[in-house]
Amino acid sequence: MPPAALFGLSIVLGFVAWGLVAAHYIWPALRRRSREDALRPLLLLHCFRFIGLAFLVPGVVSPELPRAFAVPAAYGDLVAALLALLALAALRSPLGIPLVWAFNLAGTADLLHAYYQGRIGVGIEPGQLGAAYFIPTVVVPLLLVTHVLVFRLLLERDKR
Repeated sequence: MPPAALFGLSIVLGFVAWGLVAAHYIWPALRRRSREDALRPLLLLHCFRFIGLAFLVPGVVSPELPRAFAVPAAYGDLVAALLALLALAALRSPLGIPLVWAFNLAGTADLLHAYYQGRIGVGIEPGQLGAAYFIPTVVVPLLLVTHVLVFRLLLERDKR
């Protein structure tokens, strides 16, 4: 199978696996909590979005990885991590929910933009990702699935 097909299959299976984990374990545990208490672990997970900075580290990724992909993906993830931290810190204040909205909109847009850039925009080859191959195949599906959960929590009525 060609590397691009293996890469695509890995991404699809990442979404399937994380979707099942979310449906069977994460969502059932979160839906019984107040909105703030349910958002906390999801925001904490996204605080690790600094991992996207790996796209800028020589030796982790190939020198041929286009900077037009690497730079926005890396710094977009960093911004999302910082917004998650801010939202987490302000969660119980009047700014908390607006910051969660800002984080979730920006974080989702960042990931979708990176997928677009990687597949259509600059068209990266899977081998150019080096050790960072697992970010779009394992980590990003988890992050997008949890962004959907955050949207659901934001759109539902608080259980308090």
